[in-house]
Amino acid sequence: MLELTMATVSGADAGATAGMTMADAPSEPGAVLRVGRDAAVCRLVTPEDWLFVSRVHLEFQCGPDGVWQLSWLRGSQAEPSAEVRLIVGEYAQTVAYGGAVQLPRGGSGEVVVQDRTGPRSVNVGFYHEA
Repeated sequence: MLELTMATVSGADAGATAGMTMADAPSEPGAVLRVGRDAAVCRLVTPEDWLFVSRVHLEFQCGPDGVWQLSWLRGSQAEPSAEVRLIVGEYAQTVAYGGAVQLPRGGSGEVVVQDRTGPRSVNVGFYHEA
């Protein structure tokens, strides 16, 4: 099971967790959870006017071995207006635009989508129950 919690934070709300939303999916091959502005395909939806987040921005997908992968899907722009970081304990890794990374099996952490043009972020906490 992969559990996600998402909070959207702007400069005025720094430190607040109001508006937190949750989603989960079993660790079965092919299971998918998406984060973005398009409520039709995303389980976790950001504000529509937060254009630094694509319509479908992040995708969490379970592979055949039960390990989850995080992908930052390429949007319509050649260069992104955000940066994405994966944080697990003391370890932090920048996720490449259009790239993917594996999540630790049985671990937890956070994915931060930071707006490059202003003090806004989307913080997605994850917990992978092994």
